[in-house]
Amino acid sequence: MTIAVRPTILADKTSIMDILRNTPEFKPIEVFVAEELIDAYLEEGTVSGYFLLSAEENSEVVGYVCYGETPLTEGTWDIYWIAVSHKLQGKGIGRALMSAAEEAIKKAHGRLILIETSSTTEYEKTRRFYHGIGCNVICRIPDFYIPGDDKIIFEKRFQ
Repeated sequence: MTIAVRPTILADKTSIMDILRNTPEFKPIEVFVAEELIDAYLEEGTVSGYFLLSAEENSEVVGYVCYGETPLTEGTWDIYWIAVSHKLQGKGIGRALMSAAEEAIKKAHGRLILIETSSTTEYEKTRRFYHGIGCNVICRIPDFYIPGDDKIIFEKRFQ
């Protein structure tokens, strides 16, 4: 499998939205918010504060990552969304997307990446993924999203 990671373009939106809608972990309101960030980037570019990369295999978009500099910080960045086609998860696409985002963040003098996710069992694979790419849990906020669903915050630091 050869994966190419490149900046997201307008032609990628339909595939990205299909990936988001077909990811069972994402609720419809979350897909709506993700689309807002995609549209902001596609309309304004990085001036929007968002950066998007798409992963392609055989000219087909199979995943994307959305990230941006955290306002009012020096060198802190957030990973807002990362999604890979459900049928292709576990094949290195997410790792390639994160690696490309990390390299871009380092070039922009980033020193810290933060990633927020859910504590529910549906997100267990996601949390394993973040651990597997060298992220550490730094915070857990009980009952953040709804009672019984904590916010888990991961970090990745650069030297």
